[in-house]
Amino acid sequence: MTTAPDARPVPAADFYRAMLDAGITDVVAVPDTHVRSLISRLLGSTEIRFIQTATEDEAITLAAGLIIGGRKPLVQIQHAGLYACVNHLRGVAMDGAFPMVFMIGLLGRDPAKPPREHFESLVRYAQPILDALEIPHHLVEGPDDVGLLAAAYEEAEARGGPVAVLIGEATS
Repeated sequence: MTTAPDARPVPAADFYRAMLDAGITDVVAVPDTHVRSLISRLLGSTEIRFIQTATEDEAITLAAGLIIGGRKPLVQIQHAGLYACVNHLRGVAMDGAFPMVFMIGLLGRDPAKPPREHFESLVRYAQPILDALEIPHHLVEGPDDVGLLAAAYEEAEARGGPVAVLIGEATS
């Protein structure tokens, strides 16, 4: 069994600042209760546009269009949505070579366990699915990790494809 430090909530204000620092222009989301405080912060923003979609597939295609139009979107979904959008993730983001960053909330995760050792399959299989798709991913375990967002954008640009940032604990 791997031991890991307990995941800690990241304040929404910290994530918001990290988004501004990364140059994010839009958040295209299927709202996730795991990051509801961040969504509330974004809804009041005049600097980052929040676009709510009905499905993860719609979020991916909309984000691709925004990238074509010169914008820098973040796709925000929940881990269950990752499973729902694998075909569009592959067909649009990967095959289309879009430098797209996904923020994926691990809703219901036990913060004392690494995701791969979680009792719930939705949490446990998120990283292995990303590995199988050869999509690099980073785990945000607390406030010190918000810089991973900017790093994910640099990586997505360098590789010409998607990168995921997994949110280990609900935002505060």
